[in-house]
Amino acid sequence: MTPGAVDAVLRGLKKAGVSVACYLPDSLFKPLYPALDADPDIRTIPVTNEGEGAAICGGVFLSGKRAVLVMENSGLRASVEPLARMGLGAGIPVVMLMSYRGELGENNWWAIPHGITMEPVLQALRVPYRVVREEAEVERSIEDAYASAYASYYHTAIVLGGSLVR
Repeated sequence: MTPGAVDAVLRGLKKAGVSVACYLPDSLFKPLYPALDADPDIRTIPVTNEGEGAAICGGVFLSGKRAVLVMENSGLRASVEPLARMGLGAGIPVVMLMSYRGELGENNWWAIPHGITMEPVLQALRVPYRVVREEAEVERSIEDAYASAYASYYHTAIVLGGSLVR
């Protein structure tokens, strides 16, 4: 992940009023995690799986605060059940920030399924999302994701791909 993208993510999260970041580390976002941990305005919660992170983010929403679930896009499949229950059943939104593994140009065989399944899973869950590949779009995309999630009481996702993460 580029240093400029890391800064843009932090600015976007702060503008959106995020005070908690749940994350399961991945290599594409490797520079983001220490920046989140070092930020005095954002409490970080490392999780053991993405479903746990989604549930924690839902609890943060119920407390009146804003959280983000930061993960590799493979984590979307791991978090489908909590996302479906909270979003479809209870109107509890989770905003996800994902790295785009398996995108065109991926050179790891094991990551290809992540790219193949991400958009169909987001569509099956009816999650509005935006794939962002330009640094200039990161900050505003995060703000837009929170505006939509909190207006609709439903999940949104921002997926960072291309040269932002490679």
